[in-house]
Amino acid sequence: MRPNRLWDIWAAGRAASNCWLNIPSPYVAELIAHQGWDSITIDLQHGMIGMKDAYAMLTAISTTDCVPLVRVPWNEPASIMQALDAGAYGIIAPMINSREECEAFVGACRYAPDGYRSVGPNRAVLYGGSDYLDKANRTVLTIAMIETVEALAALEEICTTPGLDAVLVGPSDLGLSMGREAKSNQTDPEVVKAIDHILEIAKGAGRKTAIFNSNVDYAKQMAAKGFDLVTVASDTGMIKSGAGLVREMRG
Repeated sequence: MRPNRLWDIWAAGRAASNCWLNIPSPYVAELIAHQGWDSITIDLQHGMIGMKDAYAMLTAISTTDCVPLVRVPWNEPASIMQALDAGAYGIIAPMINSREECEAFVGACRYAPDGYRSVGPNRAVLYGGSDYLDKANRTVLTIAMIETVEALAALEEICTTPGLDAVLVGPSDLGLSMGREAKSNQTDPEVVKAIDHILEIAKGAGRKTAIFNSNVDYAKQMAAKGFDLVTVASDTGMIKSGAGLVREMRG
């Protein structure tokens, strides 16, 4: 089976970079995959992307060795299994708030006896290899998002869920849930304290850690702090930055 390069990067002691995709375009996905990111996340929750688009985007990304991740719309088995069968090498599940929810998420990502994922990998075999069924449980990443006060209260139970590989901090929803500002590069002392707590508990449980950021400087700070996967930019963010060119042109 094609290896999941994120595991190799982490084994080498390096934080992996990630770019977030919101635009339903195989061409955009291919362009960004060729930029050299370690991984790319196709966002089916808040992006404008449907499963048909995601399939074509996964195909475009596979022209590189960039690891394809998919954030599903919700912790729901059908969309999780469909994304995996399309070739996602990691699933990000939003709003995981309890051990029970995390167990359901992990189970949907794993074939028996480790879970209840239905057999029908289709494109996943084309991407991953003919031995996909035998090795998928050890290769595909399960990533639970921690982004509410409820998740903070159940953090240790979530992080010790068998089969969970990583947790991803959603700083905007976490801030909002805590009664603070919803923003990606958190500087609010209370939210930063909560993020540090998530990092500590997850690391103590032997889980990898990820966080969403929206610029290089903050992402570097999070990598230095100990996060294993840092989102640095998004396709929409890159396009919005073009406004600087307009201002520059207008003098």
